[in-house]
Amino acid sequence: MTDITGDADGERSPRVLLLYYSYTGQSQKVLEAAGDVFQQRGYEVHHAQIEFTDQRYAERFSRFPMRRVWPDMLSVLPAQKRGETGQICTPDTVRDNDYDLICIGSPTWWETVSLPMRSFLKSDEAAKLLRDRHFAVFVVCRQYWQENLMAVRELAEQQGGRYVDEIHFTYPGDSVRSLLSLTSYLGSGEYREKYLGVRIPSTNVQREHLGETRKFAGALADRLFGK
Repeated sequence: MTDITGDADGERSPRVLLLYYSYTGQSQKVLEAAGDVFQQRGYEVHHAQIEFTDQRYAERFSRFPMRRVWPDMLSVLPAQKRGETGQICTPDTVRDNDYDLICIGSPTWWETVSLPMRSFLKSDEAAKLLRDRHFAVFVVCRQYWQENLMAVRELAEQQGGRYVDEIHFTYPGDSVRSLLSLTSYLGSGEYREKYLGVRIPSTNVQREHLGETRKFAGALADRLFGK
């Protein structure tokens, strides 16, 4: 792990950007837990939430819960498999590239990085933001997290970012029951004990995941900034 204490201006606290796309708020929860740790240490923490504005999908993903859960979920599958990009909107914080650490929160869509996050990471804005900047990846996922994490890391490194670390979380249950749990939640906005007559586990980020995130953020801060 690289110590970048000397890279930062000694007269200011480290500046951290929490960058994420989050439809159900899971990536946001994880990054905010990390952000709390950084703020407690006196760091300057900024947020950058990506907005999904592509006309092909924006209406479906502008509301929660989903109106037609399976058609809405499946609507992005072809674009996901082809690795496409789409229209997004970003806040002004991504156009300030004076950060010492960028934390990237990435939900998993159909086993890989979501279309909104991929769209940003392939953009000129991402190149300006990430060039020669350290970044860490935070992945939330139902089961298959590896492809998402590797894609985010690869895209960020292609834009000149300097990878430092990663953490990932998977939701409870096996692949079938976790899918049923997530589908139930996306379609209802509620946590249920059964879906389609099948008993299902809890879904989404759990309390222990947030605890692990805080420990990870503290260790990351120690190794990067030494304070």
